[in-house]
Amino acid sequence: MSQSRVDADEVRHVAELARVNLDDDEVEAFATQFADILEYFDALDEVPEVDRESDLVNVMRPDEVREGLSQEEALANAPETEDGFFKGPRVS
Repeated sequence: MSQSRVDADEVRHVAELARVNLDDDEVEAFATQFADILEYFDALDEVPEVDRESDLVNVMRPDEVREGLSQEEALANAPETEDGFFKGPRVS
């Protein structure tokens, strides 16, 4: 499908950085797959640009103050509480 622009040494280097052990068959397979991925990126360069500016819309909603849960409501479904607080497992 593609001429390999990624050689086996580059694949081994990336695998070493990722701390992944690859055998020779996997190195060759990844080299081919990486080359295919780079081809897809080259195809994106051929997509024509749009000449108009896109309309920016503020999608953030304004903050609204709302009534929160009471302490009893917040602790109602907790498996375990102690002195009005959530109780979690001990960390050693």
